[in-house]
Amino acid sequence: MRRLPHHTRALRGLFATLLTALAVVAALVTGTAPAQADTTICEQYGSTTIQGRYVVQNNRWGTSATQCVTATDTGFRVAQADGSVPTNGAPKSYPSVFNGCHYTNCSPGTALPARISGITGAPSSISYGYVNDAVYNASYDIWLDPTPRTDGVNRTEIMIWLNKVGPIQPIGSQVGTATVAGRTWQVWSGGNGSNDVLSFVAPSAISSFSFDVMDFVRETVARGMAQNDWYLTSVQAGFEPWQNGAGLAVNSFSSTVNTGGGGPGGPGDPAACTVSYATNVWPGGFTANVTVKNTGSSAVDGWKLGFTLPSGQRVTNAWNASVSPSSGAVTASGLGGNAQIAPGGSQSFGFQGTYSGTFTQPNGFSLNGTACTAA
Repeated sequence: MRRLPHHTRALRGLFATLLTALAVVAALVTGTAPAQADTTICEQYGSTTIQGRYVVQNNRWGTSATQCVTATDTGFRVAQADGSVPTNGAPKSYPSVFNGCHYTNCSPGTALPARISGITGAPSSISYGYVNDAVYNASYDIWLDPTPRTDGVNRTEIMIWLNKVGPIQPIGSQVGTATVAGRTWQVWSGGNGSNDVLSFVAPSAISSFSFDVMDFVRETVARGMAQNDWYLTSVQAGFEPWQNGAGLAVNSFSSTVNTGGGGPGGPGDPAACTVSYATNVWPGGFTANVTVKNTGSSAVDGWKLGFTLPSGQRVTNAWNASVSPSSGAVTASGLGGNAQIAPGGSQSFGFQGTYSGTFTQPNGFSLNGTACTAA
């Protein structure tokens, strides 16, 4: 390859530096930052951080075949998933994203481990992307232990199967059904030799879900498989593939754990609530003005409103609240002076977005993990 003259290379270097500086200035002026490049991980237990608060892990623990995941701004996708294992045994892996601690790997700024009795709410949301040419489940892993350990397997594992493809089943046997977080689930109970497992299996595929993790924790305590003085150590969401799996994706994920006791006015206290959602729609775009009313008797500090944007919708900017991620299962959070909702009071925020196909509104809202009614 021919080398450029020194002065030409110097001019090109100066020009590249100027372009970088101009990009930084533009980002500061517009309030946007250049998008980060996606990160692909193929190491067996490799991981990276997204959104500055969650960990994406490859977690290929059950096979020597190649598996790679690509971390995105809001989640991850399985880029490569070679090989297969028998469907009557353990899966190949658990590529996932998590809040909390997993084998000493803790997500930035996490509130976990946290004592169950001190958690006032743990709102979480997910948006999945599925494939048909694989055998897998799409599941949450919620880990509980008598101690705040961060260095290994916990005593009890709660699994929430939001989708199941192929001839696979949870550990143990079905022990009945239960209604948790507003949905009916098949309930399976058993153990794998290392820990107890309580599984909640959806009767049909769920592609997006906003709920309070504590609903499942409380159900587990009620069944005698955990106690209120135990600890929640991590909230994980991903896939267990047995065969193939390339293309599976967590499009978006959020998890918050609110602690500080259950007294009135405590951070993250759940409350009765109503939500009005008024929109102005034009071809390809819309605005939404949202009002959240606290119909309970206690103030709600640090309010967070969870909802799922219909497929094809994306937030481009917001006001009076932060809204993230930009699509799928999103969370709107109060800012500064409007972070509290007084009893009988309300807070309003809005956002602008784009859409494709037919415009529809979200079908449900939850305030700090508690379902709201439509105003």
